[in-house]
Amino acid sequence: MGSQLLAPSLSSAHAVAAIVSSMSNLKIDVSLGNGKDVKMKMEQGDDLVEYKDVMAQVAKMVDMYPSDDATCASLDDVLAHAGRVDTLAASWLPLAGPTCTDEQREGVKGDLLRELQALNERLASSEYLMGGDVSFGDIAMLPNVLSLFQYVLGEDVRNEFGNISAWVGRVCSNESVSSVVGNKIEFSSAPGWRFDPHAGIDPVKLAKKLAKQAEKEAKKAKMEAKAAAKKKKAEELAKTRAANGSKKAKQKAEAEAKKAAEAAELQAWIDEAKATPKGERKSVGQGQMPKGYCPEAVESAWYEWWEASGYFKPDEDETKEPFVMVIPPPNVTGSLHIGHALTNSIQDTVIRWRRMSGYRALWVPGTDHAGIATQTVVEKKIARETGKTRHDIGRDGFLEEVWKYVDDYGHRITNQLRRLGSSVDWSRSVFTMDDTRSAAVNEAFVQMHEKGLIYRDNRLVNWCCKLKTAVSDIEVDYIDVPKRMGVHVPGYESAVEFGAITSFAYPYEDGSGEIVVATTRPETMLGDSAVAVHPDDDRYKDVIGKFLVHPINGRKIPIIADAELVDPEFGTGAVKITPAHDPNDFATGKRHNLEFINILDDNGCLNSNGTGKFAGQRRFDARITVVEHLKEIGLYRGVEDNPMRLGICSRSKDVIEPVLKPQWWVNCSDMAADACDLVRKKELEIIPEEYEATWFRWMENIRDWCISRQLWWGHRIPAYYILLDGEDNGAPGAPSENMKNWVVGRTHDEARKIAEQRHPGRTFTLVQDDDVLDTWFSSGLFPFSVFGWPNSSKELDSFYPGSLLETGHDILFFWVARMVMMARTLTGKLPFKQVYLHSLVRDAHGRKMSKSLGNVIDPINVIEGITLDALHQTLLGGNLDPKEIEKAKAGQKADFPDGIEECGADALRFALVSYTSQGKDINLDIKRVVSYRHWCNKLWNAIRFAMMNLGDDFQPEQVNPASLPFASKWILSRLSNASRTIVQAMYAYDFSTATSTIYSFWQYELCDIFIELAKPAFAKDDSDPVKHATRQALYICLESGLRLLHPFMPFVTEELWQRLPGQSNLQKQPGYPQSLIVAEYPKPQEAWEDAAADRNMAYMMSIVTKARALRSDYGLTKEKPEMFVSVSDASIREFLKTVTLEVATLTSSASVKILASGEEEPPSGCGVAVVDDKTTLHLVLAGVLDAAKEIEKLEKKKENNIEKIEALKKRISSETYVDKTPETVKQADQEKLEKLGNELDSIIRHIDDFKALL
Repeated sequence: MGSQLLAPSLSSAHAVAAIVSSMSNLKIDVSLGNGKDVKMKMEQGDDLVEYKDVMAQVAKMVDMYPSDDATCASLDDVLAHAGRVDTLAASWLPLAGPTCTDEQREGVKGDLLRELQALNERLASSEYLMGGDVSFGDIAMLPNVLSLFQYVLGEDVRNEFGNISAWVGRVCSNESVSSVVGNKIEFSSAPGWRFDPHAGIDPVKLAKKLAKQAEKEAKKAKMEAKAAAKKKKAEELAKTRAANGSKKAKQKAEAEAKKAAEAAELQAWIDEAKATPKGERKSVGQGQMPKGYCPEAVESAWYEWWEASGYFKPDEDETKEPFVMVIPPPNVTGSLHIGHALTNSIQDTVIRWRRMSGYRALWVPGTDHAGIATQTVVEKKIARETGKTRHDIGRDGFLEEVWKYVDDYGHRITNQLRRLGSSVDWSRSVFTMDDTRSAAVNEAFVQMHEKGLIYRDNRLVNWCCKLKTAVSDIEVDYIDVPKRMGVHVPGYESAVEFGAITSFAYPYEDGSGEIVVATTRPETMLGDSAVAVHPDDDRYKDVIGKFLVHPINGRKIPIIADAELVDPEFGTGAVKITPAHDPNDFATGKRHNLEFINILDDNGCLNSNGTGKFAGQRRFDARITVVEHLKEIGLYRGVEDNPMRLGICSRSKDVIEPVLKPQWWVNCSDMAADACDLVRKKELEIIPEEYEATWFRWMENIRDWCISRQLWWGHRIPAYYILLDGEDNGAPGAPSENMKNWVVGRTHDEARKIAEQRHPGRTFTLVQDDDVLDTWFSSGLFPFSVFGWPNSSKELDSFYPGSLLETGHDILFFWVARMVMMARTLTGKLPFKQVYLHSLVRDAHGRKMSKSLGNVIDPINVIEGITLDALHQTLLGGNLDPKEIEKAKAGQKADFPDGIEECGADALRFALVSYTSQGKDINLDIKRVVSYRHWCNKLWNAIRFAMMNLGDDFQPEQVNPASLPFASKWILSRLSNASRTIVQAMYAYDFSTATSTIYSFWQYELCDIFIELAKPAFAKDDSDPVKHATRQALYICLESGLRLLHPFMPFVTEELWQRLPGQSNLQKQPGYPQSLIVAEYPKPQEAWEDAAADRNMAYMMSIVTKARALRSDYGLTKEKPEMFVSVSDASIREFLKTVTLEVATLTSSASVKILASGEEEPPSGCGVAVVDDKTTLHLVLAGVLDAAKEIEKLEKKKENNIEKIEALKKRISSETYVDKTPETVKQADQEKLEKLGNELDSIIRHIDDFKALL
């Protein structure tokens, strides 16, 4: 492949390559490297990693490297200098700068200045770095220096380097250089040194632009030539069109009839497959296979048969090692999305592989009640159908409606999981709201309360005013607001302004002055209870302890000192404190025992707690009216832009409000510390290991967990409030609540007994908490509640703890950590031994999937296929406004102009799993899924080939590798090696390696090589031992290959395995598996492995590759010339003599003869290709190609080439060219002239070669 230049996306190497490509007319391709360094990957020898060595190689590639020793030494010195500048400048430029600290940048400043000074001195006596014009040395030095002058160094710094500034201008005026860096060069106007991570040229973009321009010019010339040929052809066609009209009509009718017959045949196959009685084995027959793969027919009936046959249940043999997973329970009323598809594709691949590998495999399914999501859906349904709210029909009536909805739609997600092939044990399916799981939730709450881990407290929560409930952190999305701008908020007709910080003054109580504070939420000033300053701030030392007066309610506001909260350098150095509505202020309020003043009700309106005339106003209306009031009373001090992150409820899209609420909390500190220790000791393994850092960061900084939700759908909290007769007990959930009045019990009776013990002889009423538990609480119990915990059972003993938890890394804390903490607390055991975290699925462009972008992919649409119009219809009925719908439609049309082709579940699964590389997000391109659907057809044809050549009466036998033909030895060796690699990869959860290995085995080794080599063997008599051995090897590879592939593609492999020749007879034998799902997974067979066969085949294929390239050069397609192979090495020669038939087969040669180099000569009139220093190919062209016609073609090329040379010479010889053309252009023209001359010489040599054939 030659040398390959690798560079990161913002490297200066891209600009260098683009400039020299423009100068030389030789395109230099730059591939994106993995690291931050430029590297030249060499075809032979060690890779080049030093900047100067890489640039020197680039110069050689474009013939810009000097030939004399003195100039070479001078260029090497310049390139070494450029390399030092490149290394030092990186810290100040976008490539490496964002990862560097300010200290690191400052650390290289002195060295960088010294290198620039040396460059300035070098240019004191010369306008260019080498010679009198732009050279490669100038090009290699320019990009980093230019970026420094444009974006980093201010005018005051650049003034020290006048020679460099002038040099930059001269180099950039060069036509080839300016085509890359632009015609207008502007230097930084800021003084001193400046680092801007977003600044800098984008060499990749510019290089692509340059390449695109060159490509456009080449296309234009090509199109003009084509236009002339097309015109001539049109004239010829016009003469024959009338005569051919009737013939074409007949051909068209025949083609349409054939197409209709094929469609009818396909539909009959689909209908037959779908007519299989549910749970019965599909009949695949032993006759002729359908011509091609059809996912709809193939994927019908198998799943129902697997399930009915009990194949998803764990093996009854209790001596086998168990392998247990629980499914991340999807929302009971949800539908399959691409995240579910990825999760279940990975998990099903793992469980099928473990099942086939002899484990007692169990994958437990279940669904989650999804408190907020389900309640929201049902509330909308009731409102749409009846116009009522849940409050109108009451709690019992509402819950009845929810259960109806769950009964009606709860099976949708599970049926979709079946479509994907998920081999879960449905007999163990659970629902987080069923009786057993509800009892487990109650027990967990009571136990954790008794241990002091669950407690009641009045603290800040994420409050959604639209849903009127607290929500968890995972249900809060964040949007960036870069400056003052309007944001749509549900319930508000006009956009609400965010991204602003408003300043206002608080007057001193004694009238001696004021303190100015600033806030992004002016309405919260109504709940201020202090102003904080830094204790060391001299401006405020004398006022600490004094009081300010609230201008609206007259409240006295103390001035407090707090070094933890206040940054004296920010703003005025004074901070307003609203403990009941801000997390940081809440902590400050706790430290200073401040008053916590809640100013909002559950609807997001101002209450009457010191809010004056603003009481009853909506929070964002009050934002405006409070500011207007401050202006009226003269305390308003201005507003400025303030970039911010705004928390949005993922369910309702409402702006989250921090609100003080009495709630139930879980103390997580000790549990989190224990969870960290388990990971450090490797008792709990997190894969990929890089997520351990995330685990420790979250767990070591964990906050207590609010588990109360103000919903009706969910597990009602088993806590009861005591209302003592004759006392003011306060109201549960309100600010007046008396937290000592709560008791916790598994049942109402148990709670009453506890209350009676606490208040002996008193009469009281018990009221159960209206709130329900956070959905994550019940999900945290899932790994053991699915086995009946807290009750003891054989299943709990056998299958708990589990083996693996596979899920997305985005819920590592929200679900995985909570399962670990709760399992350890309640069972004393880890819930699982390993955690595998997959990445997020993005679209083909790397964008997060969003309905508004139109890039959301429904897995069912990929499995079944969908038209573009139907895709558009999926955008309707949601929450998108008309403008967003049009934008989304445009996105769909751009990505899926013809809709999405039917791919089937197997292709989707294989694509998702093959994309899964540990730690990297997945950019899902549907075209790749489609390619795997076509690959299924390749598998289909391989089995059809086997059926035609093996026959129904075929009987597999044990083989002796030593007695097998070469190709059969080799393919069994490759099968064993593939098995080893796949098994090792699966144990390591390296799905990318596993899928690439199985794909390579089937595609490149079995189908492309062995099956092609088997065809001549199958043409022999049945009695021939080579044919017999080849048949056995083919069967072994197909049968084992299907078993290797089954965990990834279960449907097509089952169908093909059942169709294998002789399979029906084999399945009559005792112990032979009836389904591929329970067949043994292939293991490496050391007896099959043959390193010599592997090496020899690799060498043979190098000859085949060269021969195919030579055929392509001469335009040979159907022709079968003779081939002679000259070999100097005796051992290689002897081997090649044994595989001449194989080489001939794979190269479409009439024959292959092996010659001893120097002793035997090939015939004249051959095309020649060198394989290596020992082997040369000679392809006989005499009698294969029409020499006269080839000469005619070449003569035309020769004439065209001569015209170009003469035109260029004419331009070069003109007076204006000599006087006005830049030297770089002259140099490029000379190089172009030399290139055209070389091409002409080559054409003349080819003409002479063909003349020799006449």
